[in-house]
Amino acid sequence: MSLASPPDSSTAAPAHPHRRTKRWIEEWNPEDEAFWESGGSQIARRNLIWSIFSEHLGFSVWLIWSVSSAFLVAQGFDFTAQQLFFMVAIPNLIGSLLRVPYTLMVGKIGGRNWTMISASLLLVPTLTFAWAVTNPSTPYWAFCLIAATAGLGGGNFSSSMANINFFYPASKKGAALGLNAAGGNVGVAFIQFFLPIIVGGAGIFGIVKASDGGIHLERAAWVYAGLAVVATLAAYFFMDNLGTAKTDTKSQLAVLKKKQTWIMAFLYVGTFGSFIGYSAAMPLLIKINFWVPEPAPLGTGVFFAYYAFLGALVGSFTRPFGGWLADKYGGAKITLISFGGLITFTAAVLWTLTQLTPNPNKEVAIAAENEAWFPLFLAFFLLVFAFTGIGNGSVYKMIPAVFKTEASRVGEHGSPERASALVNATKRASAAIGIIGAAGAVGGFLIPITFASPFISAPMEATKIAFFIFTAFYGVCAVVTWAVYLRKPHPARAHVSYANAGI
Repeated sequence: MSLASPPDSSTAAPAHPHRRTKRWIEEWNPEDEAFWESGGSQIARRNLIWSIFSEHLGFSVWLIWSVSSAFLVAQGFDFTAQQLFFMVAIPNLIGSLLRVPYTLMVGKIGGRNWTMISASLLLVPTLTFAWAVTNPSTPYWAFCLIAATAGLGGGNFSSSMANINFFYPASKKGAALGLNAAGGNVGVAFIQFFLPIIVGGAGIFGIVKASDGGIHLERAAWVYAGLAVVATLAAYFFMDNLGTAKTDTKSQLAVLKKKQTWIMAFLYVGTFGSFIGYSAAMPLLIKINFWVPEPAPLGTGVFFAYYAFLGALVGSFTRPFGGWLADKYGGAKITLISFGGLITFTAAVLWTLTQLTPNPNKEVAIAAENEAWFPLFLAFFLLVFAFTGIGNGSVYKMIPAVFKTEASRVGEHGSPERASALVNATKRASAAIGIIGAAGAVGGFLIPITFASPFISAPMEATKIAFFIFTAFYGVCAVVTWAVYLRKPHPARAHVSYANAGI
């Protein structure tokens, strides 16, 4: 079905959403207050709810290997720490690459239609996961290939965010996009918390000894395969396509030529890349640095499954808070504050790691000494996650604001040229969301890979060096944020400054 062209900006918006069919809404203008109050807000809210549900499942499937990888050795698979870090990094790379085409599909076939397709595609990584973990002879390369399909869940984020961006007015985008993203992000915490419960089947966390045959990783795969079917049906019955979201691929990809697209992408590597990268690596980081496996006495060391989900949970809940703060005080200011927090607390995490004693022989006495530092390590790491969430929310507020600011400089106030530019600004912002989201997710690949450095044989030393690199990177991000969006320009260039644009 072909889509109608966007309504002419010179004509009055309808007082209520006009439907072409039960599946398509012909005209959509959330910036018109009468339109928004007469039914637009309710429709937007319904689509937001089911978008969050589908995106939540996508994130859970995307990060299913982050915690399950830590159980593979207990199930008899002989993989090294470097192999496990590489395995959890692969879905992040594939997910980042899929984000651009996933975003484009919203304009091609409709947000509702693509949500149905993307949710059903989650059956691929879940069902193949169930097969792999129940076959002890599954080779490492097969695990890597199956882990790569989990990247399908990572693509859901950008298409969901681009779709919801069309539904809400500029004044409410920060909160709406923050909620949408947080609902997806918390899927990481859910899979990391519930997977040990689902696969163990005993105890409050489902933690049982592998020697008792009590770990069944395939159970998690079956649960999420069933939920993917539910998400597909929910999108079919309860979501809408917007005719006004129609844009051609050429105009969407034109944002690649915008310098601001790549600056925002760089900043998003620092915020979202850190969130997803640390989420993927946290279970293994705790296991390598603080846990002693059998035959150590029961209760020795720190069991990763008790704490692995906390980071993603904190980062998810602070994301809408970052969007709210950005709406109130400006995205650039909040983004700069978030990088300041990342610098401070990443350095603090590094400091706690320098206090640990290397434990090459897994001796109990040395593990107990290191365990005393775990509360500080965890506290600082959770603060790192908190600031990644705040930064995620503020950066996503900045994206539509940047494009709207540029459009507001076209022509004169009230001119057709400016009105047309403002309409196109929303479409460009949605296209940029996909590209920026893809670039940011690459950070989720680079972080685990840095921990798995092939040049450093000792995992603890590789971890320290990685956190030093990350601290320095956040410093660069802070300087870029200040220089581009907050620094007062020379009066001769004031007309191109973003400093007073509310970004």
